[in-house]
Amino acid sequence: MGGCAGSRRRLSDSEGEETVPEPRLPLLDHQGAHWKNAVGFWLLGLCNNFSYVVMLSAAHDILSHERTSGNQSHVDPGPAPIPHNSSSRFDCNSVSTAAVLLADILPTLVIKLLAPLGLHLLPYSPRVLVSGICAAGSFVLVAFSHSVGTSLGGVVLASISSGLGEVTFLSLTAFYPRAVISWWSSGTGGAGLLGALSYLGLTQAGLSPQQTLLSMLGIPALLLASYFLLLTSPEAQDPGGEEEAESSARQPLIRTEAPESKPGSSSSLSLRERWTVFKGLLWYIVPLVVVYFAEYFINQGLFELLFFRNTSLSHAQQYRWYQMLYQAGVFASRSSLRCCHIRFTWALALLQCLNLAFLLADVWFGFLPSIYFVFLIILYEGLLGGAAYVNTFHNISLETSDEHREFAMATTCISDTLGISLSGLLALPLHDFLCQLS
Repeated sequence: MGGCAGSRRRLSDSEGEETVPEPRLPLLDHQGAHWKNAVGFWLLGLCNNFSYVVMLSAAHDILSHERTSGNQSHVDPGPAPIPHNSSSRFDCNSVSTAAVLLADILPTLVIKLLAPLGLHLLPYSPRVLVSGICAAGSFVLVAFSHSVGTSLGGVVLASISSGLGEVTFLSLTAFYPRAVISWWSSGTGGAGLLGALSYLGLTQAGLSPQQTLLSMLGIPALLLASYFLLLTSPEAQDPGGEEEAESSARQPLIRTEAPESKPGSSSSLSLRERWTVFKGLLWYIVPLVVVYFAEYFINQGLFELLFFRNTSLSHAQQYRWYQMLYQAGVFASRSSLRCCHIRFTWALALLQCLNLAFLLADVWFGFLPSIYFVFLIILYEGLLGGAAYVNTFHNISLETSDEHREFAMATTCISDTLGISLSGLLALPLHDFLCQLS
C-alpha cells in the first residue's frame, strides 16, 4: 500500500541486548497504538466530511447571492428575512438548494464509480494530499466568489475532497483492526455536527459567511496532520475478542474455498471475483441507497420549503437550524455502535421513507402548527441515517474475508452517494413545481 508517510516501523529497544524487557511494555505499546489509530481515524472522519457539510449548511446563503448584488458575503447577516418570492408561501429561492447538493455530490459519485476499477493503484499518500488541497481550495473559492457559478465551483472542490477521502480512508481501514470503522463513522458524524453548528454559531454571532468560511481553513491542515503524523504503521491484524466471536457465528457474505489472505490484495482480484463480491454486497448497498435518498430528499428538497413565519427565526436561520439538528442526530447514531448494533438495515430504510412521506405531506398541506415539531422529526431523521451508515460498514467488515474487505469497503461507498444524487435530481423539479403552484 501507499502507506502513511509519517508512520514508521520502530526498531525494538532491546535489539542487540540480552536484557529481558518488562512484561508490560508490549501491552502498553499496543494500547498506545490502538488509541493513536482510534483518534487518528476519528479526526480523519471529522476533517474529511467537514467541508461537504459546511457547503450544505451554507447552501441557502450561496444561492441568495444572486439577490444580494455587491455583497461579497453572500447574505445579509441580519435577522430580518427578505422574501425571494412574495407570491409563494414557501419564500422560495429562484434555484433550489438541491443545486448545491448536486454540485456537492456528483463529483463524489464519479470518483466512487471509478474507484473500484483502478484507484487502488494510486498510493494512499498522494490521494490524501489531493483531498486536503481541494478542501482548502473550496473554502477559499466560495469565500471570495462574487457569483453563484463561482461558489458552485468551490462546492465541487469540496465534493472532490470528501469523495476521494471517503474512498481512501474506508479502504485504509482494511489494514487496521475493525474497531477503527466505528471511530471513522463517529468522526464523520462529528463533522456533520461540528460543521453545521460552527457555521450556524459563527454567522449567528455576527460573522459574515465569508469570514466564517476562512476561519475553517485549519481543518484541511488537521486532516493532513492526522494522516501523516498520527496514524501508526499498519501491521497484520487479528480481529480478536468479541468481534472474532461475533463474525464466526455469522453467515459469511462471500463464500470462498480459497484460504483467506491478508488485507492489501484487492488489486489481485479478478473481474469475476469482484462481480461475486458486488452481488453479495447488494443486501447492504440497496437499503443504504434508499436511506440516503429519503433523507437527502428531505434535507435539500424539503428543508427550504418547511418555512414557518410564526417564529423569530429568519428563513436562512431556520434552514441552518434544520441542518444542525439533522447532523446532531447523525453524530449520535454514528457514535452508538458499541451500544446498539443493527443487523437488518432494511428496517431503517423503511422508517426513513415514512419520514419523507410525512414531511412531504406537511409541505403540501401545512398541518404542523410549530417549527419545533419539525425540529424533532429532523433529529429523528438524522438518527436513522447515521445508524444505517455505521451498521452497514460494520456488518460488511464482519462478513467479508480479509482479501475482499478493501474492495468491499470502496465499493459500498457508492451507496450513500448514489442515493443523494438521485434525491438531488428529483428535488430540483419538485422545488420548481411547488413554488410555482403556491
